[in-house]
Amino acid sequence: MKLVLAPMEGLVDAVMRDVLTRVGGIDLCVTEFVRVTSALLPNRTFERLAPELQTGGKTRAGVPVRVQLLGSDPACLADNAAKAASLGAPGIDLNFGCPAPSVNRHRGGAVLLKEPELLRDIVEAVRAAVPAATPVTAKMRLGYEDKSLALACAQAIVAGGADELTVHGRTKVEGYKPPAHWDWIARIRESVPIPVVANGEVWTLADYRAIRAESGCDTVMIGRGLVACPDLALRIAADGPDAPRAWSETLPWVVDLFRQCRERSGEDRYPVARLKQWLGLLKRTWPEAAETFERIRREQEAARVDLALQGLLRGE
Repeated sequence: MKLVLAPMEGLVDAVMRDVLTRVGGIDLCVTEFVRVTSALLPNRTFERLAPELQTGGKTRAGVPVRVQLLGSDPACLADNAAKAASLGAPGIDLNFGCPAPSVNRHRGGAVLLKEPELLRDIVEAVRAAVPAATPVTAKMRLGYEDKSLALACAQAIVAGGADELTVHGRTKVEGYKPPAHWDWIARIRESVPIPVVANGEVWTLADYRAIRAESGCDTVMIGRGLVACPDLALRIAADGPDAPRAWSETLPWVVDLFRQCRERSGEDRYPVARLKQWLGLLKRTWPEAAETFERIRREQEAARVDLALQGLLRGE
């Protein structure tokens, strides 16, 4: 059994990975995608999106971080995968699932699910380019407009030499609209000989138990559910309790993310925006997160927000 923190552009960045893996219960992370077009990217591009490369490919908590690549040119993806591996990436993940229209228009992400042969070619080229000991994995959705090619895409990814496949249980068109089709993840798992990771619509311990039972997968990837409830991974690892920890135990982690963002950016707007973004998801679990959001909603200056957070930490 493993629990994987999902890559989510603009949300699960290096700071969020650091905070969530220090909360505990997460076994593996995947970066936001590194967009590959027609060039070999410089080291700084990889290190910006995956600063963990400078610390052995792991977060401060010691959790490995695979580097995810997105693109459609097999040779160029292979070159950049080799570069990421040479920089210390503990694994290369290929993005065949991003539903963003801007990405799909440029022949990246979920739109590639219309071309199973290209999926095979990409995986094959990347597998040949990186050391044998470096895992090559992929993440896909159930299709673009429908599920008619789901099994063909999964089998093409396997034919290319992937070591593991994560399946998000919705098509591109379905986006993030409930439900996720866990039964289709089971169908894919039964059709391929490599480990399959189940992903989609896991918000609670009960959801985790249900996706494992319905998909038959031992490993589960969670994104928004872990961001909305940072101790969910710990409770999954311990098989309980069902109830999340108190808000007073979670607030220090929220403050930690804000202060890390402030230190790294040296700006006012970015850390304040990231804090408000996270509080917007946390209020799904804690009413107190909504109250905290209201307390800082009109603030734009990081220093004033920090003073408000200090007061909250003191119980004021």
